Amino acid sequence: MNAAASEATLSVEELSKSFRTVKAVRNVSFAVSKGRTFGLVGESGSGKSTTARLALRLIEPTAGSITFRGQDLSRLGAEALRRQRRHMQMIFQDPYGSLNGRMTVGETITEPLMVHGIGDAPSRLAVARGLLDEISLPLSALDRFPHEFSGGQRQRIAIARALATNPELIVADEPVSALDVSVQAQVLNLMRDLQARHGTTMLFISHDLRVVQFMCDVIAVMYLGEIVEQAPREAIYGAPRHPYTQALLASAPGHGRVSGGRAKLTGEIPSAHAIPTGCAFRTRCPLAFDRCAVETPAMQTVGVDHRAACHLLDGAAP
Repeated sequence: MNAAASEATLSVEELSKSFRTVKAVRNVSFAVSKGRTFGLVGESGSGKSTTARLALRLIEPTAGSITFRGQDLSRLGAEALRRQRRHMQMIFQDPYGSLNGRMTVGETITEPLMVHGIGDAPSRLAVARGLLDEISLPLSALDRFPHEFSGGQRQRIAIARALATNPELIVADEPVSALDVSVQAQVLNLMRDLQARHGTTMLFISHDLRVVQFMCDVIAVMYLGEIVEQAPREAIYGAPRHPYTQALLASAPGHGRVSGGRAKLTGEIPSAHAIPTGCAFRTRCPLAFDRCAVETPAMQTVGVDHRAACHLLDGAAP
């Protein structure tokens, strides 16, 4: 483990997951620094959500390690893993399906406290009241049910639930993609404010480059289960080095200036059942040449904390 990973709240190394013939995640490594937001971005089918679930060990990895708070989660037994779960929570994409319709808002927010044996009834209620204030919902919401709230309000309740145990890590999996654009901005601003207030570390997953740019300090771009580029936000948006990152930016609304006239993304992402040989992106890459079909490009350093995997970066020419 390198120095950056050893100081991180969460680090994963060579993480892989296969479902029979599907290689959903392939040799993924990254570290999330304390109090920072690390983003995973890519098209649907790139492996982002599977990586998020692996990081929390909600699904078992095929290979690799997951280090959280100095412990390798992949090696923990059921009881030790349960004790760690109070320190890591998740915000899901669907604000309608992720809340139990039979539970009041008060029960929803205090449930994680009950599950982990934190406090007594009065102290749990106090936590719920405080969190309602933080997400700008009235105290009367405690006794109401999810169906009485809008999608944006439901996602605020989900955020409050995630914060109830005062976790060190929150994994947010497409947390605003189901919301109207006007509501997205409100929820994202709330998430940033709450993160700063609570000092929470965040792993943020999205297909939306605009959202990732707003939320994340460091970004990893995923394609067909692997990271193809990773860098601080400014480098990803200002000087992308991988053709896939460049194409994503060129295709995103409002990023034409950053794309610098690069080709937009075309075609469909291949099936994970049949990943192309060599560079997985070569079947859609306008710059692909013979070497790309036979040799997998290695991740290499291209700037300060900036890495990418492309044969063109080592001086190769078509």
